[in-house]
Amino acid sequence: MDSNSEKTELPNSVRLLSSLSDIDQLEWDACANPGWSSTRPLDSKPQDIPYNPFLSYDFLSSLEESGSATDNAGWYARHLVLEKPGDAPLAVVPAYLKTHSQGEYVFDHGWADAYERAGGSYYPKLQMSVPFTPVTGRRLLIADQSRHKQIVALLAAAIQQVTVQFEASSAHLTFLTEQEWDALSDMNFLRRTDQQFHWQNNSYASYEDFLAALSSSKRKALRKERRRALENDIEIEWLTGSDLKEEHWDIFFDFYLDTGNRKWGTPYLTRQFFSLIGERMADRVLLIMAKRQGRYIAGALNFIGSDTVYGRNWGCLEDHPFLHFELCYHQAIDWAIANGYQTVEAGAQGAHKLARGYVPTTTYSAHWIPNAGFRDAVEHYLEQERLHVKMEQQALSARAPFKKSD
Repeated sequence: MDSNSEKTELPNSVRLLSSLSDIDQLEWDACANPGWSSTRPLDSKPQDIPYNPFLSYDFLSSLEESGSATDNAGWYARHLVLEKPGDAPLAVVPAYLKTHSQGEYVFDHGWADAYERAGGSYYPKLQMSVPFTPVTGRRLLIADQSRHKQIVALLAAAIQQVTVQFEASSAHLTFLTEQEWDALSDMNFLRRTDQQFHWQNNSYASYEDFLAALSSSKRKALRKERRRALENDIEIEWLTGSDLKEEHWDIFFDFYLDTGNRKWGTPYLTRQFFSLIGERMADRVLLIMAKRQGRYIAGALNFIGSDTVYGRNWGCLEDHPFLHFELCYHQAIDWAIANGYQTVEAGAQGAHKLARGYVPTTTYSAHWIPNAGFRDAVEHYLEQERLHVKMEQQALSARAPFKKSD
C-alpha cells in the first residue's frame, strides 16, 4: 500500500486519513455521535440519533493504537472526511483498504474466489465498517441531518472514486442502517441482507415479567436452564465504570484467547485494546463475570449505547452447562431490564438465541462493484439471497417462544 495515499486529492473537499490521529476527536465525534460527548451521561437522551459506542473516536482509535486494526493486520485506514476548507467536517466515514476478508462477518469469500478465477484481483477492496464488530449502525456519519440526502450523494460518489483510484475491486458498507441501505441503492450500490437475533424490552419490570410473555413450556425450560447454569456455587458480577480494573482485563483476555483457540482462529484484538477501552470508555462497558470458589472462570464483554446493550466477546476457563447462555443472553436481559434499556444485540448469527427470546432482525449491507460483468453476477446472486433470508426469517419468527395471540 502507498504510505502517501492519505494525501490523495478528491473533489467535494474530501480527504483521506491514514489514522484517526489525523483528525481532532471532537470533530470526529460530532459526526459519529451528534449531540453526545465522551463524558455525557447515557441517561441524557439526545433529540435524534442514539449513541453508538463503536462509532466513537475512543473505540476506533483504540483498535488502531493497540495494533488490532492496522496496516500490519491488513486493515489500511483510509477514513473519509467531507469538509469545507476552514469549517468543521460535514461528515466522516470509517473506511479501510483490506487485503483479506477476515473480521467482517458479512462473508464474500465466494465473491473473491470467483473474481480471482476470472483473472482479476479481488484485493484490495474498500471496506466501510467497524473492524471485528457485527453491530448495526450508521456508516455515513453525517453531522447535520437536515442535509442528509445531499451529503449521502457526495459520500457515495467519493467512495466510488476512491475505489477506482486505489484499483480496488469493490466497496462494501456492512451493518449499515436501513435508511442508508435504501439511499445507496439509488446510487448503483447492490443490496444485501442477512439476519441477527435481538431482544426487545416490552416495558418489562423484571425477568419474570419477561418470562410471563413466553409460552408455558419455554418459560419452564428457561427457568431450568438458568438454575443449571449457576450450579456448583457460581456467582455473577456486573462490572462497569470505576469497578473495572486492569486485573479484570488480564483475566478476560485469557478468556478471549481461549475462545479463539477453541475455534482454531487467530484472535483479532490485542491485550492493549482492552486496557485502552477500560481507560477511555469504562462507563460504556459492561463486563459480566462468573466466579466460582473465589476465582473468575468465565466472562462476557458488552458495550452500552444510549438505548441498546451490545454483546461482543465471551470466553471461559471452565466448562459448565448453559453458562455461556447465562452470561451472554440471560444476564444481558437482566441488566437491560434493570437499567431501562430497549434492546440487546447479542452478536452475529446463532438461531439458538431464538429460544431465549431473541427474535430475527434484518441486517443490511451495500456493495459497489465497478466491473460490469462481475456486478451483474453478484446482483443476480443477491436477489436470490434476499429472498432466502426473508423466507428463513418468516420460518424462524413462527418458532419464537412467545405466547401466540388470538
